[in-house]
Amino acid sequence: MNGGWRYRLFAVLGVAVFSAVAVALVNNASVQSLADTVPVLSRLSPDPPGAAEFTLEILTTVVVFVLAFLPLYKPRPRRILDVIALSQKRVLLAMFALATVGYFDYTYRLPRLTVLLVTPILFVALPAWFAWIRRRPTEGQERAIVVGDDPKLIQQVAREVEIPLLGYLCPTKSFESGSVDSKEVLAMADGGETFVGLTRLGGLSRIEDVLVEYDINTVVLAFEHADRAEFFGALDACYEHGVAAKVHRNHADSVLTSGNAAGTLVDVEVEPWDVQDYMVKRAFDVVFSVVGLVVLAPVALIIAVGIKVDDGGPVLYEQERTAVFGETFDVYKFRSMVPKGESSTPVEDAKNNRITDIGQTLRRTHLDEIPQLWSILRGDMSVVGPRAVWTNEEMLLEDESEMWRKRWFVKPGLTGLAQVEGAKSTDPAEKLRLDLEYVRRQSFGYDVKMVLRQVWQIMEEVTSIARS
Repeated sequence: MNGGWRYRLFAVLGVAVFSAVAVALVNNASVQSLADTVPVLSRLSPDPPGAAEFTLEILTTVVVFVLAFLPLYKPRPRRILDVIALSQKRVLLAMFALATVGYFDYTYRLPRLTVLLVTPILFVALPAWFAWIRRRPTEGQERAIVVGDDPKLIQQVAREVEIPLLGYLCPTKSFESGSVDSKEVLAMADGGETFVGLTRLGGLSRIEDVLVEYDINTVVLAFEHADRAEFFGALDACYEHGVAAKVHRNHADSVLTSGNAAGTLVDVEVEPWDVQDYMVKRAFDVVFSVVGLVVLAPVALIIAVGIKVDDGGPVLYEQERTAVFGETFDVYKFRSMVPKGESSTPVEDAKNNRITDIGQTLRRTHLDEIPQLWSILRGDMSVVGPRAVWTNEEMLLEDESEMWRKRWFVKPGLTGLAQVEGAKSTDPAEKLRLDLEYVRRQSFGYDVKMVLRQVWQIMEEVTSIARS
C-alpha cells in the first residue's frame, strides 16, 4: 500500500469499520451471554441498547477512534514493530477517551461491559490492519541514495556501486572545505546542485523527509568521519523507516555487518535481532523490571534511608549515558560515592577513595543499580546488553578504539557478558571484546543464561558479606 491518498483512505476506513464492527459484535446476544459466564464480567450489567442508543454508541466509538489514530494516517515507512506499538497505544488512548466522554456526558456513555469487551478486540485488530497496509519502502526495483560527510568518498561510492542512485545528502560545509574541485562546488552553489552526476537532495538533516518523499529503500553510507550526530543519526533514520543501509567494504570498521563482502557494498545490520526475538526480549524486559521494582521496593526504601543516615547527601545519582545509535539518556543509581570529584577516567573500586561506607556494600551486591529497573521499563535499557557508559567516558574510549561504536547497535543492559565475566572499566579492550562477542551471539536464550549467571554471582556475594 504505497499511494499516499490510498493509504490515508484505507487507514481511516479501517479504523471506522473495525471500531463499528467491534461495538456491534460485543452487543450481540450470544457474546453477551458468553461474557456473563465470566465471574468478573458477570457483575457488569450488559445494558443492551435500543436502536437509537446503539447507533449513538457506534458513532461515538467511530469518531473517537478516527481522531485518536490521526498520527498514523501519515503515509511514512515504518518498521512493523513501531506500527504495532503505535497502534496499540492509540487503542488505549481511544478507550480512555471513550470512558472520559461517558463520565462527563452520560448521553454518549458506552456501558462498561462494552468498553471492556471492545478493547481487546481492537487492541489486536487495528494493529494488525495497520501492519498490513503500512507503507513500506518500494520493493523490487532499488531506490537508493548516498548519505555522507565526505565528497571524495561520495564520488568513489557513486562510481563503484552498481545500484541506481537517485541522489545524495551531504552538508554544504563539506564542499566548502576544499576537498573537491572548486568548479563542482560553484555548480552546486549556483543552483545546478549536481555532483558526480547525482542531484544533491539536501543536507543530512533532511534524511527522513527524503526517505519518505522519494520512497527510498536503500541508503549507502559514505562517512569518512563517523560520529554520533551524523553517522549514527543516519543509521537511526534507516532503522526507524525500515530502510536497508549499506556501507563501502573499505569503510565498514564502525558498523555491524552481515558477513563477508561479496561486492563493493556490505549490508549494515541496523537491527541485529529478528522480530520474534525482539518482541520476546522486550516482553522479558518489562516483566523483569516490573517484578524487580515491586519485590525490591522494601529493599530500596532501606537503602535510601541508609544513604541519608550515612552522610546526609542525595539518595540518587544521575548521569548521562549512551544508548542505541549513540543517543543519550539519564540513568539513575543509588549514590555510592561522595558527590564531588567525579572524573571521566575509570578508576578501580579498590583505589577509589570517593566510595562511601554503604557504597562499598551496594557496589559489591549491585543493589545500587535497582533504580535502573525504571530505565529498563521505560525502554532506555534492556536487562542484558553492553554496559551503558557515561558519555564523557565514552569519548575517551572512542579515541582508543573505533570498534567501540559497534556497541551502539544494541540497547545497553543492566547486565551482560562483560559484566558477568568481570571486565572492568579500567580494561576497555577486554570490555569491548566481550561486548562485541555478546552482540554476535545475542539471543533470548543467551540473555536468560546471562541473567542466571549474574543472579548467582550476586547471591554468592551476599552470602560472603553475611559471613564476614
